[in-house]
Amino acid sequence: IYMNALEVGDGLNHGDVRFVWLSGAIAIFILVIACINFINLSTARSANRAKEVGLRKVVGSSRGHLINQFLIESVLYSVFSFLLGAVIASLAIPLFNGLVGKTFVFPWHEWWLFPALLVGALVTGVLAGLYPSFYLSSFMPIQVLKGNVARGSRNARTRSILVVFQFATSIVLIIGTFIIYRQMEFILNTKIGFDKDQVMLIQGTNLLGDKINSFKNELLTVRDVKAATVSDYLPVRGTKRNGNGFWNEGKKQTDPAVGTQFWIVDYDYLSTLGIRLAQGRNFSRDMPTDSDACIINQAMARELGLKEPLGKRITNYKLWTIVGVIEDFNYETLKDNVGPLCMVLGKSPSITSIKISTSDMPSVIQSITKVWKRFAPPQPIRYTFLDESYARMYEDVRQMGRIFTSFAVLAVIVACLGLFGLSSFMVEQRSKEISIRLVLGASVDSIFRLLTENFVKLVLISFVIAAPLAWYLMHKWLEDYVYRTEITADIFIIAGLIATFIALATISYQALRAATANPAQSLRSE
Repeated sequence: IYMNALEVGDGLNHGDVRFVWLSGAIAIFILVIACINFINLSTARSANRAKEVGLRKVVGSSRGHLINQFLIESVLYSVFSFLLGAVIASLAIPLFNGLVGKTFVFPWHEWWLFPALLVGALVTGVLAGLYPSFYLSSFMPIQVLKGNVARGSRNARTRSILVVFQFATSIVLIIGTFIIYRQMEFILNTKIGFDKDQVMLIQGTNLLGDKINSFKNELLTVRDVKAATVSDYLPVRGTKRNGNGFWNEGKKQTDPAVGTQFWIVDYDYLSTLGIRLAQGRNFSRDMPTDSDACIINQAMARELGLKEPLGKRITNYKLWTIVGVIEDFNYETLKDNVGPLCMVLGKSPSITSIKISTSDMPSVIQSITKVWKRFAPPQPIRYTFLDESYARMYEDVRQMGRIFTSFAVLAVIVACLGLFGLSSFMVEQRSKEISIRLVLGASVDSIFRLLTENFVKLVLISFVIAAPLAWYLMHKWLEDYVYRTEITADIFIIAGLIATFIALATISYQALRAATANPAQSLRSE
């Protein structure tokens, strides 16, 4: 029940099982990227192990024995990696808790931990070592012992495909990170129909009883307090809600009810929160009949089919006369359309909202606290701010952004480690070719292009694959929001440039070292 908020509408705090699946899926992808590194580096180093394979076959080793040897090596690497990973994970638990906003402890005492780690290590070791084992064990002794040991550098198609997969995954995560943060900025900065900035919410003002109006009036005498209102109903999650069915007058027996939020407010509610009137007027202290008046939003007028709503009467448990229509504003999250809303005068005294107009917030808070102490000496003041409460409604978006950023950085680092290893082996295997080119007059620039061109092509191919996939995944994610940012081309261009720059920076060291090396070092043995 806890992990399925969408299916269980109980109004309580819930987790989101999608975060669990998302984190698990990205972790598996990063593990696959690491396995690809092992495969690529094992096959790239095949030239270094070719003579070993040839000699073992000459003295009687079968291919099956060699496959078992290479698989055991792979599994041992995996087992040690898993043990080291478990230690690092246990040390990094505080960092992970901050990332996901939860409190986890490492389950050393659970019976299933070590069997699970062992099974994971065995499966990972076998999967990562399977292709290199068959590949390395396939060398023919006669070819190897003749000196044909460059096979690892020639058969690069498989390695290229795997590099493309690595960088495509990394680019998808980079693009996802940019779009999530852009949606977060859109949510926090878009016009939502009310003023959430510099609104202080004092909790527990119902303790004041009959003195609450005097408290509110006293607040208005504080310098830089612009307005104040008493109401538990606020346009942020966690405040009071009251669903009601409404009908037009005389239609209760014939028409279906319009599901509406029914809020109790005071005379200063609209002005304090900056909610604008589209038609009619606000509640007035000079109008005694306003005890039976209501103000509705434009969405409710549409749902009731009222083209000229002013003066019309609607009913729930009693008749109300519409005196004003306010512009629609989001009183729930931006994942939902604005629903019908009806406001009436009454007492709902647990929260007092104060609109402040100054940058010197500590001074105003101190003055407000003095007023509170005069009215409720034994009780400490408890307050929050409306914009902070609004931001907390979208903590899941912020959390997803942190997860994507962390995993994107980790995926890029792991992919670049593999790229660095591949480039170093490529330079090592082509060292004599590079030296001869230098002797014949090749420039440093031409050698650098020779060594980096293929890798840049692979990154560009990765981008072509990743861009539409990232667009589809993030488009599906944004469908959860009625109000959402646009997915624009600049995000993809920046992500592609970042991936290309990172790849170039990774291989440049090896390429420049080879291009500036002394040719005599490589050719002196020839």
